[in-house]
Order: sequence, then C-alpha cells, then structure tokens
Amino acid sequence: MQRRSNAYHISVLAVLVAIVIIQNIVPFFGYIPLPGLSITTIHVTVIIAAVVLGPRDGAIVGGIWGIIDWIRAFVAPTSALAPIVFTNPLISVVPRILIGVVAGWIFIWFQKRQHRTLGFTLAGVAGALTNTVLVLGLIGLLYSHQAAGFYQINLSKLMPYLLAVVASNGVPEAILAGILTPLIGTPLLRFKKA
Repeated sequence: MQRRSNAYHISVLAVLVAIVIIQNIVPFFGYIPLPGLSITTIHVTVIIAAVVLGPRDGAIVGGIWGIIDWIRAFVAPTSALAPIVFTNPLISVVPRILIGVVAGWIFIWFQKRQHRTLGFTLAGVAGALTNTVLVLGLIGLLYSHQAAGFYQINLSKLMPYLLAVVASNGVPEAILAGILTPLIGTPLLRFKKA
C-alpha cells in the first residue's frame, strides 16, 4: 500500500509540475495579459499541489513557477515591468514558494478540525492573496520609483494604485482559487485514499 501511495504522490507532483511549465509556455493559459500587468492563473496549480500533497510539495511547485518566472523576466517578459522587478528572486521566486506553504498549512489546520471544504476554499483564497500581496508589496517597497515611472503616476500615489491592483486583480484571482481548489482538490484527495 505504501508503494501505491508513493507512486500516487510522485505522479501527481509530476503532473502538477508539468502543468505549471505548460501554463508558463502556452500563451493566455497561465497569464492573461492586460495593459501594464497580467492576471495569473498559475497560482491555482500551486495551491492544488499544497492541499493535495502538502506544504512542502506546494512550495516545490511554487518554486518551480518562481524560477521559470525569474528566467522569463530575462528572456521573454510577460509585461514591460517584468524585466525591472521579476529579475529579483525576492519578487519572482519567494512569493510563489510561500503560496504553497501558506495554502498547505491552512488546509492542514482546517482538515484537522474536520472542516475540509472550508479548508480547501480558504487555502485557495489565502494562497492567491499571498502571491498578490507579496508581489505587489515587494514591488512597492523595493522598486517604488521604477514602478511609479512605469505606471506614470506620482510616487505618493503608488501604494493606493497598487492597492487598487490588489482589488482589481487579487480579489478575482482569490475568488477563482477559492472556487477551483475544492472542485479539483476534493476528487484528487478522494482518489489518493482509494
């Protein structure tokens, strides 16, 4: 039985890593470009890895996304701001790793209290917001002058602008993750136990 469990674990991890790679390569699959930014769907794959396989594997899948994003900032940026900010691994890699850690531990906490569905939903929302808040917060903290120039706004208006981006991008991404995580995660966990 342990051999089957290990095979399941490795298979699901490999499939989720492959999905993250595909989401980064296929246009409009992982990033939906908008003027000045892009809406991300890749975080859902990282969150699924975290709730189905655990925070460590969620961090691995998130780290792979972050490394791909970091490399992409040099060779094929997803936005005009990407070569400025995503070449810094603190912005491109660390928040992606933390998606898996945060989502995985939130799910574990709720699952221990027999609230699995709520755990799926909140892990999805928290994972998505972890990504959005950390990426935009670090951009505002580390690259405020460059970001203000890029967005053509006064430096004093950068943080309100970034908070508006959190509301316009982060909230829909969090809602998407909150809906998709239980829909995808529930059958994967059920199959894991079968």
